[in-house]
Amino acid sequence: MTALLVEDVTRRAVGPPSLPTFPGNLPPVILLGGQANAVSVARQLGRLGVKVVGLCETGAFVRHSRYCRPMPITHDIAAWKAYLLGPESEPLRGAVLLACSDEGIGLIAAHRQELSRRFRLDESHPPAQLAMLNKLSTYRAAREAGVPTPKFWVADSAKDLAVVKDELVYPLVVKPRLSHVFEAKTGKKLLVVNSYSEVASAVEAVAATGTSSVLMERIPGPDDRLCSYYTYLDEHSQPLLHFTKRIIRRYPVMTGTACYHITDWIPEAAELGSRLFRHVGLRGLANVEFKRDTRDGLLKLIECNARFTASDCLVARSGVNLAAFVYSRITGRTPPPNDDFARGMRLWDPVRDLQACLAMRRDGDITWGKWVASICHRQTFPYFQWSDPLPALARLTARLRRATGLAPAASA
Repeated sequence: MTALLVEDVTRRAVGPPSLPTFPGNLPPVILLGGQANAVSVARQLGRLGVKVVGLCETGAFVRHSRYCRPMPITHDIAAWKAYLLGPESEPLRGAVLLACSDEGIGLIAAHRQELSRRFRLDESHPPAQLAMLNKLSTYRAAREAGVPTPKFWVADSAKDLAVVKDELVYPLVVKPRLSHVFEAKTGKKLLVVNSYSEVASAVEAVAATGTSSVLMERIPGPDDRLCSYYTYLDEHSQPLLHFTKRIIRRYPVMTGTACYHITDWIPEAAELGSRLFRHVGLRGLANVEFKRDTRDGLLKLIECNARFTASDCLVARSGVNLAAFVYSRITGRTPPPNDDFARGMRLWDPVRDLQACLAMRRDGDITWGKWVASICHRQTFPYFQWSDPLPALARLTARLRRATGLAPAASA
């Protein structure tokens, strides 16, 4: 794999010429964020001989990876900024800076010019990246681009809510415009409501966390109608690679994050995603999620991410090493080939998928036999690898502590 990072003398290294070189000519990497995506990125780059440094929350599982050196910085954007732009980070001047969280995207976008004097940054168009962070601007851009969306409404006040009261359909999803702000304070990504009174309460609850809401109809159909598209966009917003996958199950069912994925080629998702990204002028990494509506058969937009996602280990295992690709472009090397990916590969989160199975059995949507048959395949795991087992052990320990009341509840 190291051979994939051979210096390409035909390209200029990205970044100001004043940035230093490093032994072996492999600049270190600083990761902003520390969950499953950061664990995957640290492993992909660490195995290539790249030094990986983590700025992440105290309980982040990437801290336990053999490939990551965590920094003793609090999980606070102001602290991250002070460290990166202060004297403490001077030994890392010239490092590659990668966002593995929405907070990281916001920090790099807001201080890109200052950060670029110290670090190597990925291709970016900050207004487009920030637009993809905001659910309302994402849905509006999709409509402009002709990408199907669910019905959605804006309700910034009680007066706005009263205006659209008779248009609302239930169950209704109340989505924070900045989901990372809401999730950091509540541990939830969204709220599902079934009446007008619940809508009003949910909008107030979201506002109390420091962001506002978008009201969105919940697209009917099971979770296995969800799919995703991944790409990397050059300086002209042209895609340089394509990857798609489907979701088999989520937990909590219908509202949670995916716990079982499978790679598959879905050309419609790639076409719609590319159309949206070109419309907003996005550059760099991009991911978009859709759900196929049972009423009209159309793929409809759910959300976008302009960063590495929790499924990065599956993407890499399937043959599209996004971390190596991004690192190579930033440092002026020939990116590894990403012309194709393996279909039928699976990413399985066993504990959460078992919880999904139990919930679906209660509703009569699955049997034990069907569940067992669905998991009898070679699996990739979001945290566990024999060569780097401690992130998975730390996650299991954290779950046991929460289950026994020895630690506060948190998302994992």
